[in-house]
Formats: sequence, structure tokens, C-alpha cells
Amino acid sequence: MSRFDLSLPARHDIRAQIAAISLDNIANIAKEAFDKTSIIPLWFGEGDLPTPAFIGEAALAGIRAGHTFYSHQNGIPPLRETLAAYHNRLLGTALDPDRITVTSGGMPAIMLAIEMLVDAGDNVIVIDPVWPNIGGIVEIVGGQVRSVRLDYGPDGWSLDIDKVRAACDSRTKAIFFASPGNPTGAMIPLDVQTRLLELGRELGVWLIADEVYHRLVFGQPVAPSLLTVADPEDRLLIVNSFSKSWAMTGWRLGWLVHPPSVAARLAVITQYVTSGTTTFLQDAAIAAIEQGEPFVAEMNRYCEQGMRIVCDALDTMPRVRMASRPPGGMYAFFEVDGMPDSKAGCLEILRNTSVGLAPGSFFGPGSESFYRLCFCRSPEALVTAMEKLRPSLG
Repeated sequence: MSRFDLSLPARHDIRAQIAAISLDNIANIAKEAFDKTSIIPLWFGEGDLPTPAFIGEAALAGIRAGHTFYSHQNGIPPLRETLAAYHNRLLGTALDPDRITVTSGGMPAIMLAIEMLVDAGDNVIVIDPVWPNIGGIVEIVGGQVRSVRLDYGPDGWSLDIDKVRAACDSRTKAIFFASPGNPTGAMIPLDVQTRLLELGRELGVWLIADEVYHRLVFGQPVAPSLLTVADPEDRLLIVNSFSKSWAMTGWRLGWLVHPPSVAARLAVITQYVTSGTTTFLQDAAIAAIEQGEPFVAEMNRYCEQGMRIVCDALDTMPRVRMASRPPGGMYAFFEVDGMPDSKAGCLEILRNTSVGLAPGSFFGPGSESFYRLCFCRSPEALVTAMEKLRPSLG
């Protein structure tokens, strides 16, 4: 059997939903190059800045203080208070700590949301192009993904609410969207988000908003958020993470903002999954929020600088097609004339240039011809990468 043959013998009676999950992902393209220092890895959603030292020091202080035991399943009270105050300061909201649940990363936050809401046979409207893991989670619990694609034009990506309405039926439990988006960097304006909220109220459908990139918005401190217009008991879940803005991808720390009435249910689900987020990591998260604003601003500038370097170079490559420059996030998302199969194209580019890109085929139907490039990298690395890419994309 080839080492790339990942199929299971029939005697392994795993659930059909798990057996049906595609094993094809970005990591499979990258795996042969993980240890090659000659590769410029622009395929993952991860920058090259290390976590600030004061965050690590806070984690060490928590360990030395003995914060290594079981703790509150919704998160330690000081962190929940800190996160509520963080949102209130940024958005002018009045969140209480009982609306915060701390999770072991942004993906576990999404998993908690889907496990709480979706039965087998239910469906979730997923607004894409989007990071594919939401679809996998829905399918794991036996739900169905219904794709509603953002409209794509010279001015960028936009959402047609009528398309969302048309995709909903009596088994629709949630509408998932990301703003700023991965891979597009597009933001959904607050008035359009508000129309989604009104649709959710009308149909009794939950909204799950991924705001992981909400601080990486060029020219402004934070992205528009439904938290500024929603009522506390609206069917609204906001997903966030420390991974991007605080350079903490490997720490696995995130949080959910939710109605206070579901806090106990989220605690029970957490008990069955992780029993709670590591306590001394939560000490580090408090430090990240309370001391990290200068670093968040630096990360914002770093990504904007990277965006300009990459987009300036792409603008000079006649085969590249891209809408208006992304207003936020970490990514350029573009097409290349003559390379409609992005998976094959990424492998060819990797062989010819030693630059790793992610194929758009992973980000939803209709994105097979797109390529994603993460520009959260040093200017020197990006300049080198774009020169290497020029013969393949120019």
C-alpha cells in the first residue's frame, strides 16, 4: 500500500460522516516541504512574528503560581471579565462576563457552537469563500452545508441577502459568515450584517460570526460587529481567537460571545470535550489583552505592509486577476490566466519557485481557479517570494 493511500479497510466501522471527510487539505500539499528551509511558506494562515515575550512570561508566572488544576469550564472569571471589557472598550458595547466562554482555540469555539445547535439532517448556510473547517464540523455532526457564495466583481466581494434567504428552509439552524474573511479579506458592512440578523430573527435561525481577523483591518482599529446592534438574547454567536492578532497560533486559545442563557450549556459541552481551557494559558491571555495593544497595532501595520508589497507585485503580472485590494486579514486571493486548476497550479508553482501557496479549491464551490497567499511575512521574505513567483504568474 502506498504511504499516500489513506483509505481504511472495511472492518474499521467508523461513522459514515467521519469516513466521508476528505483527507485532501493544505497540509497535504505542504507536508513534503515542512523541513525545507529553501521554501517560502505562504500557504498557511500564520505569520512569522513570534508571540510577544510578555505573554510567555505571564504563562510561566501562572505555572509557578500553581495554576495547573481543573478550573471554570466557561473560563476563569478574570479572563472573562477582561474579554468583556475588551469588547466594551473597542465597540462601545455593554457585555457582561456571563456572555463569554473561553475555548481551546477558534476552531473549538466553532465546534461548540455547531454541537450545541445542529442535529443530524439540519443544515447550515455557509457564506463562502471561507476557511473550510466550518463545513467539516457541520458534516461531522451529520448536518448539511449549503453554500452561498459572495458576489465577485471589480470592487471586491459582496453579499446578496436574497441568496441567503433563498437557501434557508425549515431545517436551517444557522448562518455562518466571516468578516474580515479568510481567504478574501473582505468585510461585510454593518448594514448588511444587520439585515442578516433581521433574517435570523424572522426565521428563528442562529448567526455564527467569525471575527478572528477583526483587529486586522487596514486604516481602522476594529471591524464592524453585530455586537454593536444585537440584543443580548439574540441568536448570535461570535467566534474569536488569540491566534492572529497576538501571534499565538500554537497556543490554542479562543473565545465565544453568546447569549447569557446558553452559558451553562456551553460549560457542559466543554466538560465533555476538554474539561476546560488550560488555566495558565488563560493567565497569558489576560496579559495579551491588557498589555498587547501596541503589538496588535504592530501586527496590523505588518499585515498592511505585506498586503501592499504583494498587491503591488501582483498588479505588474498581466496573467493575475484580482479584485480590489483586501481591506483586512492576511491574504491575497487571486486567479491566474492559464492555471484554472489551483491545486495542480500550487504544486507546479512549488516545484518551480519554492514558494508555497494554498489552492482556492479548499475554500468553497466556485473557488477552484483561485490561489491564496498569506502576506503576514517579513518584507524581505515577501519581496523575494514575489520575484520568485514572477516567471510563473507574470
